[in-house]
Amino acid sequence: MRSPVSEPFYGERLRLARLLATQSLDEVGGAVAASRQYLHQLETETKTPTPEMRRALADALGVTVNFFSLPLTTSVSEADCHFRKLYTTPRAAMAHAAARGTLVEQLAKSLERRVRLPKVDFPDLGRPSSLAEVEEKAIAARDHWGLGRDAPLANLTRVLERAGALVIDFSDISEKVDALSISRRRPIVVRSSAKAAAVRVRFDLAHECGHLLMHHGLATGDTETEDEAHRFAGAFLFPAPAFLKEFPRTKSIDWTTLYSLKVRWKMSVRAMVRRAYELGVIDAAKYRTANIHLSKSGQTRFERYDDQIEAEQPEMLRSALRSLAAKDVISYHRLMHEVGLNHDRFSVLLGVAAPEIPKNVTVANF
Repeated sequence: MRSPVSEPFYGERLRLARLLATQSLDEVGGAVAASRQYLHQLETETKTPTPEMRRALADALGVTVNFFSLPLTTSVSEADCHFRKLYTTPRAAMAHAAARGTLVEQLAKSLERRVRLPKVDFPDLGRPSSLAEVEEKAIAARDHWGLGRDAPLANLTRVLERAGALVIDFSDISEKVDALSISRRRPIVVRSSAKAAAVRVRFDLAHECGHLLMHHGLATGDTETEDEAHRFAGAFLFPAPAFLKEFPRTKSIDWTTLYSLKVRWKMSVRAMVRRAYELGVIDAAKYRTANIHLSKSGQTRFERYDDQIEAEQPEMLRSALRSLAAKDVISYHRLMHEVGLNHDRFSVLLGVAAPEIPKNVTVANF
């Protein structure tokens, strides 16, 4: 193995590690006893760190020493990310998400050389010309993936993963970020593990699916694109033909039937009430009355029967890693080396605990 002295040092990799760790230049400087100005010079490559400083930076940021010498061939930019509430999302959270996306994408590329991942199958449905057309695009997506038009989706996370998306939980991302998706060759969908209700997480996933299918190459986060993605989520989870057939058309809201539909379609009552208003099943007065009832009954954040709907869990990445570790633990260790993260940071990146490397295994120098 070459010594750190002979290895190149890429300043953009230092910045990437810092953003991944959500640390400022001052915070990193305090951890490694260096000035903010000096670290800025390292990031801009006007100075090169000593071997001792490389090791100190690696320890402070949860990466391996070789992390800084790995060329950054591609990187996820903030423009690649579809953020909910773009204009209120903290800039630091956006930069952190982009950094996470860069490393997740690098991980996926390294993993694809070792195990077979599902083929990417996200058709470009194009930007809708109206909210009514969004309904058609949601049906087209169901048809494309063979999901049918009149039955609930048993597991939406699995639908996205089978289409080749990387679905990941970011447990430490800003609480102001509900969910986000990253439009890349292999799409990345990020779920916020802060949301306890499975129906809300499903709706967020469907919302991000709408962005990936309808807004490829477009800047999102404005009112129009968010409304389109929101409408897509409702239409994808509960298509209009089935909704118009099953939603109770009674003089007052039939809450008993709505909760039954909630358990069956795994969609919140609040989202169904809004969908009924969007499709003209109920008028504005009835829509307002229903929301007042949900608010006064303490169901703004948590609804009845939320605890009866099991939360979906991402499976593809953890399954692929388990398979790799079981088949070839050395290859798995090399994968971690290629990404350049220590075990703890690697686990945080995935949102789940990465398989441990047996202590009796000695890996040759790479």
